[in-house]
Amino acid sequence: MRDVSQTNRPVTETQMSSPAKPVRKTNRSSRGVRGLVPSMGHYESALERDMMELIRFDRRVGSFTAQPLTISYSSIDGKACSYTPDGLITFVDQSIGGAPILYEIKYREDFRGNWRVLMPKFRAAKKYCAEVGWRFHVYTENEVRTPYLANTKFLWPFIGRSVDLAICSILLDSVLRLGMATPEILLREALALKYDTGRVIPVLWHLIAVGRIGCDLQEKLTLSSRVWSAEEIHLE
Repeated sequence: MRDVSQTNRPVTETQMSSPAKPVRKTNRSSRGVRGLVPSMGHYESALERDMMELIRFDRRVGSFTAQPLTISYSSIDGKACSYTPDGLITFVDQSIGGAPILYEIKYREDFRGNWRVLMPKFRAAKKYCAEVGWRFHVYTENEVRTPYLANTKFLWPFIGRSVDLAICSILLDSVLRLGMATPEILLREALALKYDTGRVIPVLWHLIAVGRIGCDLQEKLTLSSRVWSAEEIHLE
């Protein structure tokens, strides 16, 4: 996904700033989906929820605010209008993440009947972002619902999990020695030392989730995925 899925190294809740309050209350969703993503905020559609989960996993993100501001603009006939984008992402290091991203999340089908209404809003947002040095993006299910999203959802529960340090050491030493491996190969290495499968697998997923073992999360994560040591870029 553009701009928010370029790494398999997630941000932790202690690294990301607490979300600011939105400028408007969360409305009842026309799609019947509404809820809260912990440490992120409320969502009004399943697609908004999925976007929040991508942002939460991205270690480059410094802060996130849902519905961060309201932009005033005039319609073609001079009528006063306003627009509240869905979210604002800022990055820990702009040299890596780039300028802040103000964004809207929409299903593609929503554009069909609302194109004329949405375009003036998006033009106003782009103009505002140009003035303050931000970027404006519109994300749809095409950018959000990818193998990367499935991987982040799978890996997220393993991030804060307590793990066996001895098994961590075995897996990290093995992948460093092998250079390139697969989860299946690393699992066999640990099993050869008499460790139980049920103890090893959660540790393996934890190391991938926190970025100590590298993996291309743009592809579906399986026991056959290619993995490598990422210790040289790991930040404690």
